[in-house]
Amino acid sequence: MALDPGELPEGRLGVRVYYEDTDAGGVVYHARYLHFMERARTEWLRGLGFEQDRVRAEHGVLFAVRRMDIAFLHPARFNDLLRVDTVITDHGRASLDFAQTVLREDDAQPCCRATVNIACLDAERLRPARIPEDIMTAILPEAHARGR
Repeated sequence: MALDPGELPEGRLGVRVYYEDTDAGGVVYHARYLHFMERARTEWLRGLGFEQDRVRAEHGVLFAVRRMDIAFLHPARFNDLLRVDTVITDHGRASLDFAQTVLREDDAQPCCRATVNIACLDAERLRPARIPEDIMTAILPEAHARGR
């Protein structure tokens, strides 16, 4: 179900590029962007009041990346301060779609953009599971109240 971005909570995470994040050319190694985006989604969920270990213990579910489409736009380099913006763009009963952008903080140059589909899984069987009601209410309070 496509969502109106105006009614959704956004996440923003600052990340410093360390030497370990770079390749031999001194730019951020492509796979590191996946780490940055994962941290941003985790912090976004934490900001809504949900720690992933508690979600697993209390609801018996976990979240896993199911699909990702990523574009590398501009190189980030050692010691750059980056910002990872995160917003939900769509959802289902057992999935969430995110748009994420990694930008250089000093000039807002986008370095990387991705769409990420996250599946909610039963932690024991690793099969799709409905996203817990309290999480959906926190993520989509207005849409949820209207019965979307």
